[in-house]
Amino acid sequence: MRNVTDRTRNPFGMQPPCERFVPGCGDANAHFHVVGDHPGVHGGAETGVPFTDCVAGRRLQEALHDAGLLTTTGDAPDVDLTYLSYLHTCVPDGDPTDDDYGAMEPFFDAELRAIAAHVLFPVGERATRHVLETYTTRDPADLDVESLHATELLGSGWLVVPIREPTDWEGDDANRLVDAIHTLRDTDYRRESDLGRFIAGDEPYFVR
Repeated sequence: MRNVTDRTRNPFGMQPPCERFVPGCGDANAHFHVVGDHPGVHGGAETGVPFTDCVAGRRLQEALHDAGLLTTTGDAPDVDLTYLSYLHTCVPDGDPTDDDYGAMEPFFDAELRAIAAHVLFPVGERATRHVLETYTTRDPADLDVESLHATELLGSGWLVVPIREPTDWEGDDANRLVDAIHTLRDTDYRRESDLGRFIAGDEPYFVR
């Protein structure tokens, strides 16, 4: 199923229970979904766009641009088959509690499933832990995002590529991510099968 909308900012009209929030932004039919923590960690409180106006956002944007997922960078980046969003979309007053994240989870999950991207890129420990726990069978109990950085993991219908917290990047962390995305895009990352031959008609029916 394809989402029909020309809106790139909050294409599904999500209304979380707060006055200030940073909605998801990008292609509603994205192949790649980049998942951050919250605006206080990964930016966007002033611009209204995820991964902007902070060091973490600028570093990540540069890598995504080099990998071809962004066509421009800045406060209003242009994307290529990519969607950017947060686990906790509200602009927090301090650090969100576990209950705060829990209240946001239905909004995040609904948007993630509506987009149905092929690849999830959780950024940082909180997002990576949530994605692994919710959308894969992998046990995140002994999570080490540093060792999983830019590594492909199989999920329940998704590929998952964790990204180390950008403010902690060192050495070749950025290059590893760029190389991993280039390699991924050269493979059959969709991993779909056409089951159309089992149903009436000539239309393909892709599942993953």
